[in-house]
Amino acid sequence: MKSSFILLFIIFVSNILFAQDDLFLTNDMAINIALKQSYSIKEHLNEKESMYHLYKYNKNMFKPRLDMNLNVPVWDETVNKIDNPQGLPVYNTTSSLMEGGNLNFNYTLPTGGSIALYTNMFRNNTSVLLEGQSSRLYDDLFQSSFGVYFRQPVFTKNILRENLKEAECKYKKSVCYFSRTQLDIIYKVTMNFYFLYKASKEADIAAEKLANSKESYRVAILKSKSGRIPKVDVLAAEVNVIRDNADMLKAQNSYKNDEERFKQLIGLDLNQKIKIITDTAYSKFQIDSTKAVEQALGNRFELKENELEMQLQNINIDRAKRDSEFKGYISAYYDLTGVSTLGKGTANELVNSSFDDISNRPHNRGVSFTLTFPIYDWGRRKEKVQAAKIGLKETQLQRENLKVTIIREVYEVIRTVRESRNRIKIYKKNLELAKKTYDIYKMRFESGDISNQALSIELERLADIQLEYLNSFITYNLAINNLKKITMWDFENKRSYIN
Repeated sequence: MKSSFILLFIIFVSNILFAQDDLFLTNDMAINIALKQSYSIKEHLNEKESMYHLYKYNKNMFKPRLDMNLNVPVWDETVNKIDNPQGLPVYNTTSSLMEGGNLNFNYTLPTGGSIALYTNMFRNNTSVLLEGQSSRLYDDLFQSSFGVYFRQPVFTKNILRENLKEAECKYKKSVCYFSRTQLDIIYKVTMNFYFLYKASKEADIAAEKLANSKESYRVAILKSKSGRIPKVDVLAAEVNVIRDNADMLKAQNSYKNDEERFKQLIGLDLNQKIKIITDTAYSKFQIDSTKAVEQALGNRFELKENELEMQLQNINIDRAKRDSEFKGYISAYYDLTGVSTLGKGTANELVNSSFDDISNRPHNRGVSFTLTFPIYDWGRRKEKVQAAKIGLKETQLQRENLKVTIIREVYEVIRTVRESRNRIKIYKKNLELAKKTYDIYKMRFESGDISNQALSIELERLADIQLEYLNSFITYNLAINNLKKITMWDFENKRSYIN
């Protein structure tokens, strides 16, 4: 808690002291930016939303639907052959102009059937030019109909509900995958954050090393003027400065490259100036292996995805079984139809005539009950069912292997955490010792007890130990974050990442 407060205070002070366009980033801040702005999160969010809309589409299949079709107009003129038993065929020209449309209201029943209300009205103006004649025959017809239609599958599965269940499973899988992707992004950002921090410290170490070699070169010149060291030591000190300057430029370029890659990873503009801030104090906490395995097996999204995949495989098995099944359909309709018999007149007269005809004409109606009996399919259904069952069995095997993999990963990462924790303690002590040793060598060089070459070797050793400590610090922090990712449990704060 104290280290976090200090870190926040440093960020606050830094924002006051430095230019306002500089963005000071901690690991948590970088993660929050990546989970909102990165390309990866946007890509996977689109995939999840796509599956959500597919699920909503199947859910909306149970809602009513209203459709209208209009013919405004439909016109054609064709030559029709009329056979004449007493002589040669006759070829008449028929012209038709049809205007009208229909309106359909369809409602899907919870049982998987449907009921529809419909109306259809059209006017058909027809003329016929008889062969060998110049006059035409005209007929103006108007027809109106109103009806209801019902259809219900029986002795079979509700296909719409099955499709909805399948879409729901796929959507839940996409949610699990999206959550798992977020964890992957968090780990990837954390890893690259510490790699960028390492690159910045390597650049700092290279700059410090250059400053030390410049100081050694300055001291060597003074000692050479007083004749206390040979000129070859001065030349060696100058070479060290040139070499360390080249190493510093290389480290700075490497840091710049890593910085731009990190900006792209979390979704920042490449021109945005950033400063990496982190707390180098490492946390200490106990890890219960049994608890870690329990949390991993209970929380991992891969297992939840596998469970949903098994549900999808069971749907495939049911579909395979229905490939040749006994099923039936019940359908019925009731229709009121009226046809104008005037042959000509205004639109209003023709419409009224068709409505009058509805009450005079017998209504259309019908009921049908259709059954389908599969007799023999020469093994098609059996083979399809077996293939689907093998798919389910493969998914079950994957689940068992996944559990073993998860347990193994938990044990591996726990060992890595414990090993890196011990290693970081060792390198911390080595670093303290190396700094004291270098200070002693520096004093001995200034007093003329050792050569510049011996001081350079100790300077190289100090830089190597600084990098070793930095590597151990990064390895430890990445191992802790990997433990959180694998178990979905924070052992330091004793809380789950699921709830």
